[in-house]
Amino acid sequence: MGVVSGQPFIRLGTRSSPLARWQAEWVSARLVSLGIRVEMIHITTQGDVTTGPLGQIGGQGLFTKEIQRALLDQRIDLAVHSLKDLPTEAIPGLTIAAVPTRESTADVLVGPYKALDDLPPGARIGTGSLRRRAQLLHARPDLQLLEIRGNVDTRLRKLDSGEYDAIVLAQAGLSRLGLAARIAYIIPPQLMLPAVGQGALGLETRADDATTIELLQPLNDGLTHAAVLAERTLLNSLRAGCLAPVGAWARASGDNLLLQATVLHPDGQKRIAAEGIAPPEQAMKLGQTVAADLARQGASELISAAHAGR
Repeated sequence: MGVVSGQPFIRLGTRSSPLARWQAEWVSARLVSLGIRVEMIHITTQGDVTTGPLGQIGGQGLFTKEIQRALLDQRIDLAVHSLKDLPTEAIPGLTIAAVPTRESTADVLVGPYKALDDLPPGARIGTGSLRRRAQLLHARPDLQLLEIRGNVDTRLRKLDSGEYDAIVLAQAGLSRLGLAARIAYIIPPQLMLPAVGQGALGLETRADDATTIELLQPLNDGLTHAAVLAERTLLNSLRAGCLAPVGAWARASGDNLLLQATVLHPDGQKRIAAEGIAPPEQAMKLGQTVAADLARQGASELISAAHAGR
C-alpha cells in the first residue's frame, strides 16, 4: 500500500478471466468510493493455462499460488479470490483481511431441463467438480457425468454445441456475469450442498500490512466472514482439499451460525452428513466440531477414495 498525492493507493492483483475481472472490478469500485486509488495488475495462474482435469494435475491452489506469491513479493498489496478456489492451509505472512457480503451459494442446472427429475436416463452432464459429480450421482446414479473445463462462456458454448445435455455451474458466477437468464433450475441444498466458500470473495493481504487491512474493513461483512471461516475450518480439519467431494454451508440461524456438511464417495453411493450450531464468534470451533462428527462416520475413507481416483 502506498500514498500518491496524499491519496491511499492499492495495487490489486487478479486473474484475467471474465469472472475474476468482474470480482476485482467490484472490489476496486468500492475502494474507489472510499477515496482509495486502485491499480489493477493481471496475473496468469497455472489454472488459467491448464487444459486437463484439475484433480489429475494437483489442482490445489492452481488459481491462487501465483497471486499469493505476488503478495509475498510485494508486487501487489491485495488479492481478490473466489474463496472456493483458495486452499484452507494458512500461508505464513498472508491473511484474509475481509470477506464481503456473500452472493448465492447455490449450484444450478443450465440447459433445457427444469429439474433433476426431468433429465432423461443416462443424460450427459458436464461438471469439473468431484463434489457436484458425487452429489448428482447420489441423487441420479444413471447420469453420465462428463468432465468440462474452461471459463463460464466456454462451458456454455460447449453446452450449446451439443456436447452435453446440461451442465452444472454456480449461481453466483452466472449472476455476476449477467447470465442469470441461462439458469434452468436452482438445485436445492438438500440435493447439493455448495463448495466451501462458494459465492464468497476473500480479500487477501500481507499479515503485516496494517494500513491496507484497515482500509478494507468497510468491505467486510462479519457474518459472512464467520460463515466461511466455519466452512474452511471444517475442510481443513478433514484434510480434504478444495477438490474433494465435500459440501458445506454455514449461514445465520437466529443469532447463531448453522453449519451443514456432507462427504461422499466419488461414485455417490455412500453419503454421510453432519450439522452443528454455535455463535458466530465460535466459528472455528463449530467447523472443528462438525468435522469431528463426519470423521467419526468415516469421512477419511471417503476422502481417501476420492484422492485414489485422481
